[in-house]
Amino acid sequence: MNKPRFDLPPHAPPELIAEWNELAAQVCRELARAGIPARRADLDGGSLDKPGADVHVDRILDGGVYVDWRANAELRTAAADLFAKGIDYADPPAVVRHFENVQNSMQKALLGILASAGFQVEESDPFTHGSAVYVKGLRP
Repeated sequence: MNKPRFDLPPHAPPELIAEWNELAAQVCRELARAGIPARRADLDGGSLDKPGADVHVDRILDGGVYVDWRANAELRTAAADLFAKGIDYADPPAVVRHFENVQNSMQKALLGILASAGFQVEESDPFTHGSAVYVKGLRP
C-alpha cells in the first residue's frame, strides 16, 4: 500500500532560524519590560494554561516570529464550548463576542507596544496565523 505524500513547505536555513530565535527572545524581553507576561510557546510545549503573549518562531522558509495573545482558560473554554455546540455567527453569544473583542484589542495593543519598542510589526494573515502579530525585525 502506498503511503500518502504531503508536500510540506521547506524549512528556513539554520542561520535564519537562529536570527528569528534571537528576535523572539528580544520580543519576550520587551513585552516583559512593558508588564505583559510573555513566553516562547514553541519552546515550552505550548502549555494552554498560561494567559499572556505567546511568542513563537515559525520555522518554514516563509515563516518568522509571531506573537499571539492567549486569554485566560476560563474565557477561552467558555467561548470554545459554545463554538462546539454551534452558534449563530450573525448574532454570537456575549461570551464569544467578548473573547473576539479581547483577541482583537490585545492584537492592537501588542502591535503598538512592539512598534514603540522599535520593532517592525504588522497584522499577520488571519487565515494562516489568526490574530497573531508578525514581527519582521527591529527598525533600522
